[in-house]
Amino acid sequence: MTTIVNGLDELKALVGKDLGVSEWLEITQERVNTFADATDDHQWIHVDPERAEAGPFGAPIAHGYLTLSLVIPLFQNLLKVEGVRMGVNYGLEKVRFPSPVKVGSKIRLAATVVSVEDVPGGTQSTFDFTVQIDGEDKPACVARTVYRQYA
Repeated sequence: MTTIVNGLDELKALVGKDLGVSEWLEITQERVNTFADATDDHQWIHVDPERAEAGPFGAPIAHGYLTLSLVIPLFQNLLKVEGVRMGVNYGLEKVRFPSPVKVGSKIRLAATVVSVEDVPGGTQSTFDFTVQIDGEDKPACVARTVYRQYA
């Protein structure tokens, strides 16, 4: 369920809150191939299903940065900030990829609001993200992300 806040004061009230989890998203070979084309990263563990089956993961896997990039649409499932001029991705403080995402698996995002601080013209918000893999104990990605919202 999407949390909707109106304005920066309502966003600040979310500090310490768990935003829940997004819907599941299936990782297809087509998505992996498209990402490989966009980034010129055609390593066989991503784009050669036959060879990847015999490889260390038993299947082709998504690029770590593909998994990281998918937090954007998944996060939009969790939080919508209205009443601001714009929001921008300000960066990352920490990113790890504890477990590979095999093609055909499903991922979802869990998020927690760590902080919301005033900056000139708006706020800077920090979130802890965990990308979960359906049926797996270890997450695909853990990241601390930073966004800015401008009034």
